[in-house]
Amino acid sequence: MGNILLGVTGSIAAYKAADIANRLTKDGHAVDVVMTRNAREFVAPLTFSTLTKRPVYTDSFADVPEYDVEHIGLAKGAEIVVIAPATANIIGKVAGGIADDLLSTVVMAAAGYGKRIVVCPAMNTAMYGNPIVRANIDKLTELGYAFVEPRESVLACGDLGRGALADTDAITSAITAAL
Repeated sequence: MGNILLGVTGSIAAYKAADIANRLTKDGHAVDVVMTRNAREFVAPLTFSTLTKRPVYTDSFADVPEYDVEHIGLAKGAEIVVIAPATANIIGKVAGGIADDLLSTVVMAAAGYGKRIVVCPAMNTAMYGNPIVRANIDKLTELGYAFVEPRESVLACGDLGRGALADTDAITSAITAAL
């Protein structure tokens, strides 16, 4: 099966990424998880390491047992990079070429190596509809990034609109198709 890198960002939908990691692992994929600092406010790394039976990566400067430029090794080892949930912040960073944490540096390197990148937005409907966010999504789409569109739902803040993370089935289907 495939080697998948799952990037998890700081959204309330981060708990759904655990289901995605679990499903992919049960389907026989090797799933490496990179969590942003904000993602760790919603879900603990232990959740992902327990589900994937693999270490979780959280820090660009963490000590590693043997020498490796971590973001490059992770990018090279992945057949596909999936960002779920993808906040407006990570979408903006990637669209702007900003690589200031482990996930954004892995995505930059993976794109440079020609790896497939699947982005699964999750944010408030007003943020998702913001012209800047839309322009960033359009830019990344033109560059070959694939997007799994969010669903319309009642969001965590109580607003009704498009912005809820796509269903796990839709995301895992997109990953399988991209592999």
